[in-house]
Amino acid sequence: MSETPRKLIVPKNVTDALRSVTFPGGNENIVDLDMVQEVRLAGKKISFSLVFQRSDDPNMEAVIQACEETIIRELGEEVEIKGNITPKAIHQMERPILPGVKNIIAVASGKGGVGKSTVAVNLAVAIAKTGAKVGLIDADIFGPSIPKMFGAESIRPTGEQVDGREMINPVEQHGVKILSIGFFVAVEDALVWRGPMASNALKQLITDGNWGELDYLLIDLPPGTSDIHLTLVQTVPVTGAVIVSTPQDVALADVIKGVSMFQSKSVDVPVLGLVENMAWFTPEELPDNKYYIFGKEGAKKLAEETGLPLLGQIPIVQGIREGGDEGVPAALDESSITGKAFMELAANTIQYTEIRNKNFDPTKKVKVSRK
Repeated sequence: MSETPRKLIVPKNVTDALRSVTFPGGNENIVDLDMVQEVRLAGKKISFSLVFQRSDDPNMEAVIQACEETIIRELGEEVEIKGNITPKAIHQMERPILPGVKNIIAVASGKGGVGKSTVAVNLAVAIAKTGAKVGLIDADIFGPSIPKMFGAESIRPTGEQVDGREMINPVEQHGVKILSIGFFVAVEDALVWRGPMASNALKQLITDGNWGELDYLLIDLPPGTSDIHLTLVQTVPVTGAVIVSTPQDVALADVIKGVSMFQSKSVDVPVLGLVENMAWFTPEELPDNKYYIFGKEGAKKLAEETGLPLLGQIPIVQGIREGGDEGVPAALDESSITGKAFMELAANTIQYTEIRNKNFDPTKKVKVSRK
């Protein structure tokens, strides 16, 4: 008789397996009771925290043993789980994720090819130039470009023990703290990951990063709407979203979908405004000339129609592309055409973040419901 094939070791299969473990004396399983926290995977090693109401709960040992037996039975005897389950009392889990971060800003786009990562990098640099403390997470797990755009491809983040946890120190370039999956894989390697693996990688960049005190943490999301977007809003309360588009009709149609996702009742993240990238072409030697090669003011008109602010219009200039390739963001030169455009974008993003915080309650993390 052939052996039953084992399930993949991914976070979803870990939590699904643990749904068969019920808390003694009740009918609810430990996952629905929100006892399973901080699931981490490293090869065949599985670790997580089990949250109990009290540190001296008499059921602690029995529940841990049941978890170990369940994981081995469901995912295979080769998994490393023994000794990797950490019991914690509920008061130990009440610390918020990223307690030192004041604002978390998602930078998103409805489709690829609109220069979203270029905008995210230069917006982060421009905000940092105002004196704010800024971080940037490259959440485009399958196509990480932030290390190259910061000229940091050869740099590797260091680890540090903080309050008994192994944390990752972000790389700091041009006044911005950055983390990307690109720091941990070879440049030439293609990432062929299933959705849960990518989501878990993003969680680790957020929760294991030693971010410290930040005024703004920008998250450069993949294009479109995906598991990564849901993972973000389920992991941290996002202050607001900035949506990047070009003036083309085909790009603007996808912007509406992105705006709808963030403003939907289930996600409920305020959209701070739109950014029109590639708004016009300006030759650097003819700074007063504008050529509307992708259409004129499409995102500006859409902003007016939807009632959203237009945070900035960024022209196409050869220097932006060269700066991205060479790791020298265009926003570093405030006297250039693009430097001025990105400083204006930064000022507007800061202004509308302050307006959002004044007029709306703090965003809550999206709760995962299972029917």
